[in-house]
Amino acid sequence: MDPLWLLVADWWWIGPAAAGTATLGWIGVLTQRERAKRPAAAGGLGRKTMSKGAARRLELDAAVLDLQSSRDAVARSRAEVQVAQAELARVQADSAASRVAPGAIAAARARVQAAQRQVRAAGADLRARRAGLKAAKATLPAIRAGRAMLPLDRLMAQHDALNARWLAYETDIDLQLAYPAMSDARSPLLAVFLREQSQAQWLRPSSSSVRVTPADFLAYRDAVRRAGHAFDDAEREARRQAGEAPPRTTDAASEMWSQMAQTLGDNAQRAVSDSVRAMSRAAKDRFDRARSSRASSDDAPRRPSGGDDPTPPSDPVWPVPGRDRPYDR
Repeated sequence: MDPLWLLVADWWWIGPAAAGTATLGWIGVLTQRERAKRPAAAGGLGRKTMSKGAARRLELDAAVLDLQSSRDAVARSRAEVQVAQAELARVQADSAASRVAPGAIAAARARVQAAQRQVRAAGADLRARRAGLKAAKATLPAIRAGRAMLPLDRLMAQHDALNARWLAYETDIDLQLAYPAMSDARSPLLAVFLREQSQAQWLRPSSSSVRVTPADFLAYRDAVRRAGHAFDDAEREARRQAGEAPPRTTDAASEMWSQMAQTLGDNAQRAVSDSVRAMSRAAKDRFDRARSSRASSDDAPRRPSGGDDPTPPSDPVWPVPGRDRPYDR
């Protein structure tokens, strides 16, 4: 056989392999180009700055989205109540026909009660979300005027303050000796905080100027709140184990709401007292005018009318004089 054909028969696979390698390389180059163009064209999260208007309205937009989610939860819980009530009616009908177990009715009623409790909880959450929306609307003018921090800046500052509280227990030797549970990762409450803190750190934006959607802001805010609550629980338990009374900590939001409630109560009390004083003054003025008009009418001389006799009546004659009768004449 010709040596050329022997060479081709032994190395025929080199051509298809080279063609396939070249094709894969070209596809990789195109993919890298598309990835390089995507941030500049689409502006993914964390790489495109957020406008000033969107940054100011971020908390308000997030509150609107949160309120809508809460309304959806209320609707779902009400639908679950209807389903549980229908199931209870079916079980009662089957019980009348002796086709169910003895405890089926009690279980169906328990499901109805649980669904009703869920409706009440969803309603309370809806009221809380409405209050959050009102608070976001109330702080928007101050944010626009520059007297208050932007929502994302404020949330990241709260996260930084929480990290500082945690790092104080990790770096201060005196705190480590006084409260060993706060530096022991085997503590259950501290483990919960570390898990929530890791979630909040993962959801934290790279900077306060990047583009953040309302849904991302809600997720980051809820993670920071959960981490704060978990840290408070762990700190309270550590101080209890050390034999100390836990310090009374109030965050800025609760303090703001308490001050607002106190102000509203003072204004309402002042308005009620002013209304009572105004009503008493008006009643006193009406009483004085009525009394003065009555006194003036009593003191004024009475003028005779057309049917009255101006001459005073004379004294009656007594005894009555006799009259001559006809038979006396």
